[in-house]
Amino acid sequence: MQVLKEDIRGRILAVAEQRFGQQGYSKTSMREIAGAVGVGVGNIYNYFRNKDELFCEVVRPVLHAMEAMLQEHHGIRGEDVMTMRSEKYLKACIDEYVSLIETHRSLLEILLFRAQGSSLEHFRESYTDRSTGLVKAWFAAMKKKYPDINTAVSDFIIHLHTVWMFTLFEELLMHAVPKQEMESILHDYILFEIQGWRAIIKV
Repeated sequence: MQVLKEDIRGRILAVAEQRFGQQGYSKTSMREIAGAVGVGVGNIYNYFRNKDELFCEVVRPVLHAMEAMLQEHHGIRGEDVMTMRSEKYLKACIDEYVSLIETHRSLLEILLFRAQGSSLEHFRESYTDRSTGLVKAWFAAMKKKYPDINTAVSDFIIHLHTVWMFTLFEELLMHAVPKQEMESILHDYILFEIQGWRAIIKV
């Protein structure tokens, strides 16, 4: 019967994603999801403790992708600052952003636009705060490695860097920018961003 249970769980997640995407977290009820799945509302609680846990499980793939992106740049796998000089770094950043949006477009929309009322309502803010802390630690590590670079960058400038990233994602999603055009936009945006950082930190 385990296969049947997994099938029901999968159907609950699929319906929940659809309803959260259409109506948002606050306007979607567990009863409504249960009805669309074809099970009793009590049955959903065999799989998820509450609506918030269900919501978090729906968007978990994009949360993991966002976390991986953060760690890749400034966390446990943070790249060397000197890679910012290379064309390869620029292309990798473009590919990373395009892949995130193309792979997780619907979940990203749910997370950024329809999470009001859930525990992820303030995801942008908490992610931005964590990013700021990681960038500061990364700057400190790079300063030890390259004493001549300038890492006297204010917390607010570092904070804005992540705020702008979310604004970029939101605008691309709201305007349903197609992949080819998105790649061109991201090329110019990320080039602008990299050149700005290089000027500030003098690499």
